Amino acid sequence: MSRWVGLAIAAVLGVTACGGHPPPPPRGVVEADLGAWKFRRFQPLLDVEVYVANNKAEAFTASYVSDRAERERPGRLVDEDIVNVFVTRYEKPDGVLREMVRFARRLAQEAGYVVDETKIGGERVVTISGHGEWWALWAAPKHVVKIGGRGRTNVPGDLVKTYGKRYPSQLPGGVLEGPLPAGPDDKKVDPNAPYDPDNPTPDWKGYDPKNPTPTPGKDPK
Repeated sequence: MSRWVGLAIAAVLGVTACGGHPPPPPRGVVEADLGAWKFRRFQPLLDVEVYVANNKAEAFTASYVSDRAERERPGRLVDEDIVNVFVTRYEKPDGVLREMVRFARRLAQEAGYVVDETKIGGERVVTISGHGEWWALWAAPKHVVKIGGRGRTNVPGDLVKTYGKRYPSQLPGGVLEGPLPAGPDDKKVDPNAPYDPDNPTPDWKGYDPKNPTPTPGKDPK
């Protein structure tokens, strides 16, 4: 067996050992065409949307254009022909899921967005709509992913599926209504503390970890 054949087999075995998931791209986003969506732009970002205390992060974005729209209306693209992907990469996983959920809840309560949860492309996500925008948002190990854009009413399931292979969602069922996911800042719950909608106290007597809250919505095709 040649050295190159051996390396190729080792690479395949490495992917299989990881459950068949390709690794995250070096710069966060996929800088290539993805099926009917053509890659057009990469940009690093200075600001991190979901802040996690004591956890350094960097953010990247990519823009994709519909192949059909580009062929049929060259030079006359509209908002619905474009999808943007934001990936935030953290130094460590501590607190990422918790702060992503807290961020989504605050958008619903303070910014006037409609926030829901569903599955798209096989991944459990939070959807955010309002103010002329539509996004799918989820947390993965050491990452937060957001896909969507302005002037949209949905996101392509194939794009979410592609990114989900690299960044599998960690969102539990009922994430918008249940207790916040565990984080490094957890403290013992005071039973006499006033109700906090951002961090509701779990009902441990009625909680069944084998039967999470059903998620509304259907997988778009």
